[in-house]
Amino acid sequence: MIELERLQKVIGQNTVVDIESLAVSAGEIVAVAGSAGGDKEALLALLLGQSRPTVGTVRVAGLDPARDRDRLSQQIGVLFAEDALYERRSARANLTFHCQLRGLPLVRADEVLAQVGLADHASVQADRLSSGLARRLAFGRAILHHPVVLILAEPFFGCDADSCALLARLIRQLTSEGAAALILTAEAASLADLCQTVHELEQGRVVRTYNPQQDRQTELPFKVPARLEGKVVLIDPTDILYVSAESGRTCLHTVEDRVPTHFTLTELEKRLVRSGFFRAHRSHLVNLQRVKAVIPYTRDSFTLVLNDPAGTEIPLSKTAARELRELLGY
Repeated sequence: MIELERLQKVIGQNTVVDIESLAVSAGEIVAVAGSAGGDKEALLALLLGQSRPTVGTVRVAGLDPARDRDRLSQQIGVLFAEDALYERRSARANLTFHCQLRGLPLVRADEVLAQVGLADHASVQADRLSSGLARRLAFGRAILHHPVVLILAEPFFGCDADSCALLARLIRQLTSEGAAALILTAEAASLADLCQTVHELEQGRVVRTYNPQQDRQTELPFKVPARLEGKVVLIDPTDILYVSAESGRTCLHTVEDRVPTHFTLTELEKRLVRSGFFRAHRSHLVNLQRVKAVIPYTRDSFTLVLNDPAGTEIPLSKTAARELRELLGY
């Protein structure tokens, strides 16, 4: 569905894309992850035919994007980082307009509104929708014409937990029906349960390719070394309530002890994620098996309550609360 071979794009004196090989087949969900910059934008322009390769080939749905842009638009559904809705039109009017442009029956707009959970908001003006609902509408516009390839830039940006879960479910459904999905994102950690393959991009080059699920399964058993009373002890992750980082020092918290370790919080996150640990806050990793409640104090303020005798409370950031809700499905 998507094939890149020996692809280079040079702008001025800079090589902004340099990919030896990358493919997305029917039924696959693949992510290209990289920090904010021009490389992902340049790649998107190549995929959409807005730019021609300096060297190499791009094929999307069997077409050369630069030469077959009209035919390509019938085959691909694109979700840009910006929603780009007609703000003064209703949700339904946004979709019916594109139905008319594409020669689709207007009933298709109502079908898609139901699909993205906006049937009850059909008459609501786009600029009055929450950011999560607006993202759903933009996604609905991308799938309006039954595309066989989805190219999705930051599909969950600005979404609440319900919208994240719904969009993830739709992406899985569409690929299970034969579509291919390529996600462009700045950060792929939250996509681990969605994607079969992740390509990490640095300065336009793929520096790492991996399968998130497979990586979790093949890691060796892990214990956390820590210093306690002049000796090094090996702590089983199941005994850890949470991990904190304060003033450059990382500590493991068990029911009995608070023990320093030489690992950074980020290093521990990579090692402990397969044991059910979750980044609840920039300074806290928490063992989800020891969480007994999630308490929302305000719209933007959350706390995790642990099942230890002290009923320890751990701060939960707004972004992490959304990710946790999607992960656990509550």
